[in-house]
Amino acid sequence: MPLRSVIAGVGSALPARRVDNAELAAQVDTSDEWIVERTGIRARYIAGEGETTGTLATDAARRALDNAGLDASQIDLIVLATATPDQTFPATATKVQTALGIPDCIAFDVAAVCSGFLYALTVADAMIRGGGAKNALVIGAETFSRILDWEDRGTCVLFGDGAGAMVLCASDDPDAGILATRLHADGRYNDLLYVDGGPSTTQTVGKLRMKGREVFRHAVTNLAAVLGEVLDAAGLTSADVDWVVPHQANARILDATARKLGLSPDKIVVTVDRHANTSAASVPLAFDVAVRDGRIKRGDLVVLEAMGGGFTWGAAALRY
Repeated sequence: MPLRSVIAGVGSALPARRVDNAELAAQVDTSDEWIVERTGIRARYIAGEGETTGTLATDAARRALDNAGLDASQIDLIVLATATPDQTFPATATKVQTALGIPDCIAFDVAAVCSGFLYALTVADAMIRGGGAKNALVIGAETFSRILDWEDRGTCVLFGDGAGAMVLCASDDPDAGILATRLHADGRYNDLLYVDGGPSTTQTVGKLRMKGREVFRHAVTNLAAVLGEVLDAAGLTSADVDWVVPHQANARILDATARKLGLSPDKIVVTVDRHANTSAASVPLAFDVAVRDGRIKRGDLVVLEAMGGGFTWGAAALRY
């Protein structure tokens, strides 16, 4: 039987500090009503001193390992999706490896912004299917608060920090695990969502810049298309789906995508109200929340999807 990647465990982590809209409105020219009406966001978590992408990723990884009943020494692959690494290099995945006490394994970062976790999941799945790894940690982790312009109310209210992780294990079960993935990118839209810095251009970290209306329009079209594409690849229809776990960017994007696909809002896992947009962390973080509160159960058919700067976008269909 061909190998397949099954999800053995999930976990997530958030910074200690929770910031609601009222607290943000005391610092930025905005209001709770303005933010909720346009985004659905009510709060987010902001990393404090000593909290980094690496520490959040490590905490999420430990919880996923505990959930899987695996020891860190059994992991032979770590793929970490992030746009906010601890350092330009080395990869933050190697910091997680060291923190977990793993002396040797494959460890690297993937940069695809909000689609990063879908890219990381696809890479890890391919390596497991190809026999290059048996047990993988796939992590999405971000500290986007460190690249926000806190004077730009159009962007700073949208994002938060956090991490989510999955443990993937090789299996020959034909009815479980990752059924299909699809990824896309189109670099022509760089100027709609980007960071205005980088070591090779400005030698600075830079700040996030976004043209929200244009991003919204592309997001609804691209996400609906890639969801249909991945369901076709898995031989499924939207009626087969138990849950959709989307990138938590904006409540209006989630609603519009669900309508375009004819999916019931009751099937959409929504955490954007409590976490805001955590970029590459948002899909695994939302997945973990839904597993732990009992919504997503073993045997459920789940579809993941995300779109981010680049543009990059993708989806995965899986049997949990």
